[in-house]
Amino acid sequence: MGLFDDLKRMAGSTVKREATNAIRNAATDAKNAVGKGRNHTETFTFPYIPQSLAELQALPEASLDSAFKTTALTLAVLCNYEYNPEATFEMLDWLKGPADLSPFERQFIKEHLGSATYKARSYFHGATPQNGYTPTSPYTITVIENPYSFDNENWATLYIQSGGADNPRGMKLRQKPSTGQWFLNEIQCLSQIRLPVEEDPWA
Repeated sequence: MGLFDDLKRMAGSTVKREATNAIRNAATDAKNAVGKGRNHTETFTFPYIPQSLAELQALPEASLDSAFKTTALTLAVLCNYEYNPEATFEMLDWLKGPADLSPFERQFIKEHLGSATYKARSYFHGATPQNGYTPTSPYTITVIENPYSFDNENWATLYIQSGGADNPRGMKLRQKPSTGQWFLNEIQCLSQIRLPVEEDPWA
């Protein structure tokens, strides 16, 4: 009986250990699946930088049915600031949806892009300090999601990588549930980046 009891106890321990491992592995797989599902990128290519509201609305991404599209369009619109600030503000008003740009937001953009319009261009592929932040053509941009981007219902914070910064910068968006569209809420990506080489006295 002693030997039988020992064998039974060993078998029970093995089953218990395997069951525990199976549960732990399943939990890890589920966690990884969620992470992969909520941690990806989307890349957009624009044939032109929109210079008017009509040109912006003609782009397929103007459906605004994803936060990724709205983020990419916002950066494309900001690239127009150096050519026509007022047209840029009109397009940003449209991207804001029910809420227009506030006077504070307009001033913020003026202060951050007025003497450094290259900041907006720096988020497009091929733009580096060495080439004065001149993107390759056609204009291509990648929008990044992290595991926390959609933590709050109807809100999102997505990221874009500048060729002049070490870490991605953010863009905050808000969804209108009645239409499913995503609108610009806050531009968080206009802080300082590395100077273009031709403007950098230490280059």
